[in-house]
Amino acid sequence: MARVLPFVLFAFGVWFWLKARRSVSSLVGTEAELGLLPRDRQNTELAGPDADLERALDEARAGRWEPVARLLAATGKDRDWERRALYVRVLGEAAARDDSWLRAWRAAGDSPDADAELVQASATVSRAWLLRGSPYAKHTTPEQADSFHELLPAARADTARAAALGPDDPSPYIVEIRTALGVGYGPEQMRELWAEITARTPHPTSAPLYGAHEAAMRYWSARWHGSAELAEEFATQATADAPPGTLMTAFPLIAWYDHHDASAGPRDYTSPWLTALVDAALSDTAAAPADHPRLPELRHLLAYFLTRQGRHEEALEQFRLVDGYVHALPWRTRRDPAEFFTSTRTTAIRGSEARARIRKGV
Repeated sequence: MARVLPFVLFAFGVWFWLKARRSVSSLVGTEAELGLLPRDRQNTELAGPDADLERALDEARAGRWEPVARLLAATGKDRDWERRALYVRVLGEAAARDDSWLRAWRAAGDSPDADAELVQASATVSRAWLLRGSPYAKHTTPEQADSFHELLPAARADTARAAALGPDDPSPYIVEIRTALGVGYGPEQMRELWAEITARTPHPTSAPLYGAHEAAMRYWSARWHGSAELAEEFATQATADAPPGTLMTAFPLIAWYDHHDASAGPRDYTSPWLTALVDAALSDTAAAPADHPRLPELRHLLAYFLTRQGRHEEALEQFRLVDGYVHALPWRTRRDPAEFFTSTRTTAIRGSEARARIRKGV
């Protein structure tokens, strides 16, 4: 018996390995059949597709700044502040890594260009956060912290210059919120900054800006300069008078994720209160314009929460709608956003398949 046991264990190990391999192979096949992209084909720079922005980014990387200039000029002319703020952030993040195209753009004119200076402000604050490394102080070296704080005054100066060149534009003040996180604006200073944004997007003639609220949520969170209570209060205020389709229902979910997700158990996700928040967000996405530039971000949140709630078929529908892009909460909080996205999607796929088998009585 002692001689047979190793062979039995070996055979069992081989069987288990083959079973796991077949399971993975089946899952890959299922993802392909569903038209879903694998981990290595997920875009880690954007939350969703935007052909104009993606083309402009490609041109900028090739050293041609003119398409970027035309893209931003159009958002300013149309007073499309939501799209403009998004583009400024993405372009600033790109320039933080390689600003050769931005330097050429700024040098091209005889006088400062408001759009170029706005991207420069975004690039400076993005570079500061890039130098910092981790958003958590405990994971930041003294050298990284020094570089971060040395660059923040330049970010404030760049933002002030951009604001002076575009006095009607809320975008520079949205950029400044990211500086406020690092500098440590006090609550009253933050409220004054917020007033600059709302003065340029007055309710009810202008829709509330998702990008501005997202940036401010970080400030009011317990991780930075607020608390769970202040973040939840800000999120509640955002949704209070928001018309359907403005995506403000994202912020109660973000507040919950920031302050409760790390310690949450299965029952927490399926509580009546959180379920109601998810349902409200689903209704919000249904009412939103299909081309709302921040709609993919709420869909990413819904894909996560619906999966955690065991609502796998609904989650899978959201995953389908954002597939190929992972630069959004909650995925971007992890070291490997694409892995987090695809592993959560796998849970939704398996859960959806299990539900289908139950319905068929298999």
